[in-house]
Amino acid sequence: MSTGVIIALIVIVAVVVVLAAVLTLRARGASNGGGSLKRRFGPEYDRTVARHDGDERAAARELAERVKRHGALERRPLSSAERELYEARWAAAQERFVDSPREAVVEADRLIAELAGARGFPDGGRHETQLEALSVHHAHHVHGYRRLHRAAQGAGSPGTATADGRSGAGTEELREALVEGRALFEDLVAPGRRDARADGGTGTPADRTAADRRTATATARPDGRQSQPWGLTRRHAKGS
Repeated sequence: MSTGVIIALIVIVAVVVVLAAVLTLRARGASNGGGSLKRRFGPEYDRTVARHDGDERAAARELAERVKRHGALERRPLSSAERELYEARWAAAQERFVDSPREAVVEADRLIAELAGARGFPDGGRHETQLEALSVHHAHHVHGYRRLHRAAQGAGSPGTATADGRSGAGTEELREALVEGRALFEDLVAPGRRDARADGGTGTPADRTAADRRTATATARPDGRQSQPWGLTRRHAKGS
């Protein structure tokens, strides 16, 4: 075998080794990126993979694009007065569920959309865009908001068809949707460091305890008994 042939073979082997190394590094990078997105998005990652028929790469691309679009979103702080108002309105919606579950779910859905807009997310008029942005910052609770919104959209009488052909939700389904949606509401309304600065440093645990007491007062029934909407069953809540 001539020296030229030997050199050519060495070059070919070297090229193959380099290409294999590059492909391995890329595969590891893609795997690590997917793992990072899965940790960040949690259930939202699984939902996106399912929408892409199990294609994790396609799901990862979609989620990475969401992060690129909404990751730098700067959330606006709420003042104490704003927080108290939102908490009181949510408590009123919970109380209303006892007698009017469908109207309560519609109000809760509207309230979260409004609160998200107040915190700096896209407004509720762009619901899908708002959901995308919320999924980047509140991935583990955005599913509950989706369920609440679906229930609100289908909050006609049970057994009747809505505009998109779905049947109205039953009382128990509405109750579960309201419970799930509450997690995102609490995330959005909870005071953070920026909120404390906006309040002049008053956003302390003691303030939150006081707010809880005010919310409890707001949910008191006219007959003086304290309502407990999260223990509702079909037996307790009236259907409509």
